[in-house]
Amino acid sequence: MVTKINFNNTIMKTNKLYLVFALLIAVTFGQTLNAQSGKEELELYQSVFGMQKKAIVAEFLKVSPDDLFWTLYDEYETARKELGNQRVKVLEDYAANYSSLTNEQYDVLIGDMISLRKSTDKLMDTYYKKIKKASGSKVAAQFFQIEAYFVSAIRLTIMEGIPYIGEFDK
Repeated sequence: MVTKINFNNTIMKTNKLYLVFALLIAVTFGQTLNAQSGKEELELYQSVFGMQKKAIVAEFLKVSPDDLFWTLYDEYETARKELGNQRVKVLEDYAANYSSLTNEQYDVLIGDMISLRKSTDKLMDTYYKKIKKASGSKVAAQFFQIEAYFVSAIRLTIMEGIPYIGEFDK
């Protein structure tokens, strides 16, 4: 019999709001600033989001501070942030060229989005296995579950925050 895991809904909802807010600010300001300051701004938001996220993960997993999990988690976060930077670039390109995309550009855009989705999922799978080996199946499963939650929230926020293709066509 599978038991339903009950997240602390109040904490998860509150922290989801911080996540959504940080992501929206990063995407919004990333589009309006010049390249260098936009990069610095994105790094700042990623840093703040990363600290909040790590606190949420620590509260959920309850892993001791000296557990090897944290070394692996930091490695994972570094790789995840790089994928996040790539995702922001794709979104910026989409926003900048929304009204003039060609069929070929749509194919590239969707290809990039598919590639990023697969890379993110593969990264989670890889670190699930590493964490399982280092810290056990329960910790690895908890990591995977909470990370899937964050990834889903980010994906939903992005999809809610961008116009659908063709939405503003005349």
